[in-house]
Amino acid sequence: MSVGQLNRHRMLGLSDDQVLEMYRFMVQARRFDERAIILQRAGKIPFHVSGIGQEPGQVGMAFALQKGKDYLLPYYRDFAFVLAMGMTVRELMLSIFAKAEDPNSGGRQLSGHFGCKRLNMITGSSPVATQIPHAAGIALAAKMQKKDFVTWVSLGEGATNQGDFHEGCNFAGVHQLPMIICCENNQYAISVPYSRQLGKARVADRAAGYGFPGVRVDGNDALEVYRVVKEARERAARGEGPTLIELMMYRLSPHSTSDDDMLYRTREEVEENRAKDGIPKFRQYLIECGLWDDEKELRLQEEVKQLIQEATQYADKAPAPKPEDTLRHVFAQPVGEA
Repeated sequence: MSVGQLNRHRMLGLSDDQVLEMYRFMVQARRFDERAIILQRAGKIPFHVSGIGQEPGQVGMAFALQKGKDYLLPYYRDFAFVLAMGMTVRELMLSIFAKAEDPNSGGRQLSGHFGCKRLNMITGSSPVATQIPHAAGIALAAKMQKKDFVTWVSLGEGATNQGDFHEGCNFAGVHQLPMIICCENNQYAISVPYSRQLGKARVADRAAGYGFPGVRVDGNDALEVYRVVKEARERAARGEGPTLIELMMYRLSPHSTSDDDMLYRTREEVEENRAKDGIPKFRQYLIECGLWDDEKELRLQEEVKQLIQEATQYADKAPAPKPEDTLRHVFAQPVGEA
């Protein structure tokens, strides 16, 4: 590896401590995801939608944004993203256990429907792509009120075929909104392969029809994702409008715990893509930079294991929502009522 390649993160403005933190979030997200699958199989939680294989790109995006300032509309696989933006493993566990302390919805929604007021994170819902018009509306408010935040929104490539995606992108293009649309192209919309969704087209190319730039990037390369999203954010903040970014990645796990992915793809295909996993590659980069070694790896894995264990035990024992609270935040309540 050349000197320039060894200093990629520094050339991008990232410190040694920041890239080490990026790696920790990737590992946390992967171990959380693996534990969630085990918990579902053990009957402790009802359902889980995995993001295994997408963590490097998600962390790269998170580090390119401004925490506490930008508005975030993640999609249901963005566990690594929300961790890197400030959610905790305990909060994610409370969500998948559907407990009253769940900051996303108080146990009302499926796991992966992230929403957190302190992080400017806007909750999503099960119909895919509905978050795109919401993101455009928030970005319009920023422009009208002359606020300097940027709106970031993500979705899978299957969702780019929905009307909400086109309407939201068209609106963003017409009004040149401070908005970043990130498509995490993981190759499958449930069981439908990318080739059957868009043929030979590229999601990023669709941006031209809306009048703003589209960029395709290797989603397994966290530093390259960071660079592209950072440039898009700077562009949006300057008032130059939205950017559509297509992150090429691969979903290593089934669509959800209710899915048998071997019905529509082969084990050989999955293993071939597992060899491209961005987490081991990022770890190797840190080692070659002299920032990481086997001892630090063992210590991190033990720390994360303990973190996951404590969060699991806490969420398992935490109180469930009260039945009488079912309709809270659904109908208008008198002023003063919680």
